[in-house]
Amino acid sequence: MVLKLPLRAGAGAYGVRESVFTVEGGQRAIFFNRIGGVQQDTILAEGLHFRIPWFQYPSIYDIRARPKKISLPTGSKDLQKVNISLRVLSRPKALELPSMYQCLGLDCEEHVLVSIVNEVLKSVVATVNASQLIAQRAQASLLIRRELTERAKDFSLILDGVAITELSFRREYTAAVEAKQVAQQGAQSISTTITTSQNRLYLTADNLVLNLQDENFP
Repeated sequence: MVLKLPLRAGAGAYGVRESVFTVEGGQRAIFFNRIGGVQQDTILAEGLHFRIPWFQYPSIYDIRARPKKISLPTGSKDLQKVNISLRVLSRPKALELPSMYQCLGLDCEEHVLVSIVNEVLKSVVATVNASQLIAQRAQASLLIRRELTERAKDFSLILDGVAITELSFRREYTAAVEAKQVAQQGAQSISTTITTSQNRLYLTADNLVLNLQDENFP
């Protein structure tokens, strides 16, 4: 009898411990039961909750926005190889967690995000030349964000931020771009010097054409 009391007390404590769980701040939980699977109508907010041991299992999601850097090579419209990196700030839609879990599992955000970023980046970059991508980086980033945000909705993901963090090309193309920029800067410096110089020579049309109708012209 003496031994039964501690055993009963231990079993009771174990049952209580297994019957409750806590959802922390920034998290949501859904129930999976052994008979019906995921309970579509149950999404648990922060706080202490009860479950039926063995029969119900909570799956807890972090619904806070998390940053992720994704890098991949792709090609521009003029067939230049582009290495591009995106910083994506994403979070799951809390109200769609049961269907998300049922279709893709707990780690769906990780796999889905990489897949759709790869898809969108390749489709967007393929529509512009490399020079446009360099000169209009902000516009390209905005276009990628818009396309990616729409695509993420299909997988119950919310994107709070998308930005290009790195953009690089093959060494030969980069050298050509730099040489062109140097040439343009040099031409601009010469133009400025001539415009501001006090020792300017003005040539008329007659001077430039050398008046080809002059009888004395050989």
